[in-house]
Amino acid sequence: MENRCEYYLKMSHAKAISIITKKGVVIFDALGTPSLAALFIKKIKSITNQPIVKVVVSHYHADHIYGLGVFKALGAEIIAPKGYSDYLDLPIAEQRLEERRKSLAPWVNESTQLITPDTIIDKKTFFSLGKIDFEINYLGKAHSDGDLTLLVVQDKVLLSGDLIFEGRIPFTGNADTKHWLELLEKLDNRKLLALLPGHGGVADNPKAAIKSTLHYLLKVRSKMQYAVDEMMSFDEAYESIDWSEFKDIPAFEYAHRINAFGIYLTLEAESME
Repeated sequence: MENRCEYYLKMSHAKAISIITKKGVVIFDALGTPSLAALFIKKIKSITNQPIVKVVVSHYHADHIYGLGVFKALGAEIIAPKGYSDYLDLPIAEQRLEERRKSLAPWVNESTQLITPDTIIDKKTFFSLGKIDFEINYLGKAHSDGDLTLLVVQDKVLLSGDLIFEGRIPFTGNADTKHWLELLEKLDNRKLLALLPGHGGVADNPKAAIKSTLHYLLKVRSKMQYAVDEMMSFDEAYESIDWSEFKDIPAFEYAHRINAFGIYLTLEAESME
């Protein structure tokens, strides 16, 4: 069980980020277990006495939301994108939580709950705290059923959520990769000093980080589009493609075939429309 937990945490490795102001702390994403959230709070309290007042959730996927209850108990406002309910209201949300209560016990257990947000974002939204300005950008359905990013204006740092994966293969799941690509192509990174992705380390070169995720999605979509156009089966297509440029990137074995299959199914559906 410990090995399974370590593997899951290594592969998901979603991060939480704190922005400390003179009037309180803003959190971006809530980590994948309540115990990780509690540890994060402990570390924050070791460097500031300011209260945690807001938690901005990039999207509702398990590895980003299971720690929300810990922040909610502190009185923090939970902010999430429109579309969160497309995940939360489906049976899969409870089913996944039940599975994680077994596979990730005791870190995820019966006290771990799915938390509904207090504030729902469906357009570009601004707020300020302690003379720091924040810009929430609502993205619609891209990586998930509803995504957003957070820009710390004075610092020129973008918190991208899972719009960007740094140093590992992205996970696409049931993503709308067409819209995801459109967002990446339009993303203005000229004034950014750094980009903090949902998975992976800090990207000091935002342009390169964006380009890497963009290239991966373009390559997989183009290959799967050819397969759909030629009416090839997924297995036939996947085995015929040279994926060697991605094989040494972390999470390839875990995510890549699943990604390709999901994109293949999505493109099949698009062709029928």
